Amino acid sequence: MAGRKWEILSSEYVVESPWYRLRRDACRLPDGSVVESYYVREHAGFSVTFAITPDDEVVFTRQYKHGIGDLVLELPAGMLEPGEDAEACARRELEEETGYVAPVFERVAEFATDPTSSTGRFTLFIARGAVPQGTPRPEATEQVDTLLVPLDEVLEQVRRRHVRAQSHVASIYTALDYLNRLQMQ
Repeated sequence: MAGRKWEILSSEYVVESPWYRLRRDACRLPDGSVVESYYVREHAGFSVTFAITPDDEVVFTRQYKHGIGDLVLELPAGMLEPGEDAEACARRELEEETGYVAPVFERVAEFATDPTSSTGRFTLFIARGAVPQGTPRPEATEQVDTLLVPLDEVLEQVRRRHVRAQSHVASIYTALDYLNRLQMQ
């Protein structure tokens, strides 16, 4: 029974904008009961980049996030544009937010952002050899500060709760685990 999908009886968009789409579905559950209003947030997904400089520093951004009304420390990240693949998004966002570019991007993992109520996924990349040779182009709503954190101090940023967004915490742990496994080979 756990593997059976829900049947969508009807679906309508209650919010549609370039940044946010919210859908209300009426669904029949496997036991036959009906949920009249189940809300699903749709989005194309995003990429997160764990960019490492030649000096073994990791590129971070600090910017205001209106949803929580506070400054956050994050890895460079952003939404996929229509027709864009995850790596192109990662490269674009790294340069737009920080001015850093890198020759090598390794796809490390893909995550579901909130599988209960969202279609979104994000892809994590490690970018090696990141240097500030690009042109920052932040969006009008972004005022981004770029910070470099020594690789061996990155986990401390999570422990001290400087990095709080779940996607970035997961990305940091996953990237560090990936790098540690490579060193053990």
